[in-house]
Amino acid sequence: MTNIIKNNIPNTVTCLNLFSGCIACVMAFEARYDLALLFIILSAVFDFFDGLLARALDAHSIIGKDLDSLADDVSFGVAPSIVVFSLFREMHYPAGIEFLAPYMPYAAFLISIFSALRLAKFNNDTRQTSSFIGLPVPANALFWGSLVVGAHSWLVSESCHPLYLLALVCVFSWLLVSETPMFSLKFKNLSWKDNKTSFIFLIVCIPLLAILQISAFAAIIVWYILLSVFTEKSE
Repeated sequence: MTNIIKNNIPNTVTCLNLFSGCIACVMAFEARYDLALLFIILSAVFDFFDGLLARALDAHSIIGKDLDSLADDVSFGVAPSIVVFSLFREMHYPAGIEFLAPYMPYAAFLISIFSALRLAKFNNDTRQTSSFIGLPVPANALFWGSLVVGAHSWLVSESCHPLYLLALVCVFSWLLVSETPMFSLKFKNLSWKDNKTSFIFLIVCIPLLAILQISAFAAIIVWYILLSVFTEKSE
């Protein structure tokens, strides 16, 4: 009985990730973007701890990997898609493309599709044990949630063309499945030499969080992408 309980602790945490993701979807449909972002962040916390607990307890189950991917696609694929879907519906459509207003919001679900593709690739790609190939889905979700919360007034103003947002959706969808190497924040030790990229990343994140607070995640994810590209080119 003890082993059964122990082996199901990580899956329980994964289910909490899924539950938080479902709530994030509801908040996004209601255009309550701050709460949607809050529950996406909570999902990311649960996503971090389910793997940590599985390794710490040596508790691996047959369904664990599949359950984790399902939860991640809801929390970090569907939830940000609905955030962007709701945003598209609020945006100003200028003369010439106003006929696209009923249809363009559905382009937001490219995020869900490419997140699912990204997760499927990750599960079967042996190269991604200590780093990532393509943008991780939690990072993508945090970018969209934070962007909409932090820049909402500009995004729904006449200054922001809906095609700008569509282009951004396409770029980030591509980043999810691209062959772009992205560094991992897993620390094997506290050596500067072995973890230089991660330390530089975190040092810059501190003032961003202090200044921008919860809406800083969009800037942090852009910084993460740029640093990943720069460090890969310099190696």
